[in-house]
Amino acid sequence: MKRRKARRTCLCGAAVLLTGCLSACGGSAEPNGAPPRIGIDTPSTDSDFWKAYARYVRLESESLGLNMLPPTASNGDEATFTANIQALAAQHPKAIVMAPQNTRALQPLLDSLNGQKIRAVSVDTEPEGGEVYMVVRADNRSYGSKACEFLGQQLHGKGRVAELQGSLASINGYERSNGFAACMKRNFPGIEVIELATEWKGDVASAKLRSTLAAHPDLGGIYLQAGGVFLQPTIALLQQKGLLKPAGQSGHIAIVSNDGIPAELDAIRKGQIDATVSQPADLYAKYALFYAKAAAEGRYFQPGPTDHQSTIKLLANGLEDELPAPLVTKDNVDDRTLWGNSHG
Repeated sequence: MKRRKARRTCLCGAAVLLTGCLSACGGSAEPNGAPPRIGIDTPSTDSDFWKAYARYVRLESESLGLNMLPPTASNGDEATFTANIQALAAQHPKAIVMAPQNTRALQPLLDSLNGQKIRAVSVDTEPEGGEVYMVVRADNRSYGSKACEFLGQQLHGKGRVAELQGSLASINGYERSNGFAACMKRNFPGIEVIELATEWKGDVASAKLRSTLAAHPDLGGIYLQAGGVFLQPTIALLQQKGLLKPAGQSGHIAIVSNDGIPAELDAIRKGQIDATVSQPADLYAKYALFYAKAAAEGRYFQPGPTDHQSTIKLLANGLEDELPAPLVTKDNVDDRTLWGNSHG
């Protein structure tokens, strides 16, 4: 999709990558002098990761003094998501922060927002159609490749691993899956990967993992694409079957997760799982609101390194600030810079 020429003409100089610039066609304060209104929809209220994100959003919005509309939550339902965004748009905000889960069906909704001069900031997921002001996320392919490298080394390149995939209609689900599969094929061809599609549902993951363990009692590793929904069901199942052996003990099933929630860090300390990729809930909230505020003020950015250890990338339909997401193991699990160690 071709990006608007107006965006290119108001880019700032290359040496000032995160200060942005004012645009004559951009946003402004409300007529009564209040800060511009900003809407937000979160995709889940029952995931530990998204609960933490919502908490950081509240803290960050207070810190920035933003004029936030009452937040909505779509709880993974596409129809609810669309209705929520339309309801927020009807209140005439300057920007809406969203985390769409079906990233392939967004163009009509984003076209509608842009027609109303409402800028869209997408968190965690990258819309695959329709113009977006900024995407705030981490490199999800690297989540899969980091999990692959760790499990491959733990299993010495042999055996079987189960992969609890998220929704493959979600860009995160298939990027993590593609990253994992490509790495395994390239680096560990002696490992058999058993792919278990779950639609991000913990009960589905548990049921499929139970069947896999029955069919393959020699399972050596598990990759959880979302610790927020898969961690507790997985640990409960392994405990029930007497298979939750501490790391380093004979019979231990190596487990790598994604999210970096406090429960995952505790599980690493206990030896229940081996590693996780820390998806930065705090930075997602911080920079989603930063860019929403910038959008409301009519500022734009250009590709390149930022002042917060990330890189802004050019997409076909907008820009993406790709934030760092480190691998966490027993060696760095107590690092105080990890959001999971400061969330309370």
